[in-house]
Amino acid sequence: MPQRAVRAILFDLDGTMVDSTASVERNWRRLSERVGIGWDVIGPWIHGIPVRQVLARLAPDMSPEEIEEHHQFMVEAESTDTGDVVPLPGALRALDQLPTSRWAIVTSGGRRLATARMRAAGLPQPRHLVTADDVDTGKPAPDPYLAGARAVGQPPQSCLAFEDAPAGIASAQAAGVPVVGIRTTHRDLDQPSVGSLAEVEFSADRMGVVVTW
Repeated sequence: MPQRAVRAILFDLDGTMVDSTASVERNWRRLSERVGIGWDVIGPWIHGIPVRQVLARLAPDMSPEEIEEHHQFMVEAESTDTGDVVPLPGALRALDQLPTSRWAIVTSGGRRLATARMRAAGLPQPRHLVTADDVDTGKPAPDPYLAGARAVGQPPQSCLAFEDAPAGIASAQAAGVPVVGIRTTHRDLDQPSVGSLAEVEFSADRMGVVVTW
């Protein structure tokens, strides 16, 4: 079994720690209708990339004011639609095995959305949380994972990321953070991966974390 000794763990949230797929798809479909972009066009972009970046790419003629209006619509819609958000297998056990100083959540959602989904899934609020509100450019840019490494006080190469989406994997790699894929929202990640965190063991001491999968 592969094993790696690292200083800290950086977890993506949606698709890695919590299953929010139903809420994500419901509300992105609402946004698709709202902005007049077909689901076949917008659907491939809904996992792991902030709303503002998706709209800027798919609707280049949309004004910054319009993009912000649609972003706020999604913040409200997704943050209040958490009735079927649940923890993914192994997520709670993983956090039980790790000191709070040794892990962070690095998510493409904003702080309000991330907090709402963690609360709905029964996950503890992390000591270190990096959201789209904390960086200038979200995944797949390296900014989120660089911020995550700073939050836990470790060099990027001394951390290990867990990610379910290609955009998140690209973000971690661009930041110099080694990454293990989680096959929930995407089956072929072209990356060493596991089905869920239930397949991963964490052993922590004062020096760091040994990860086995």
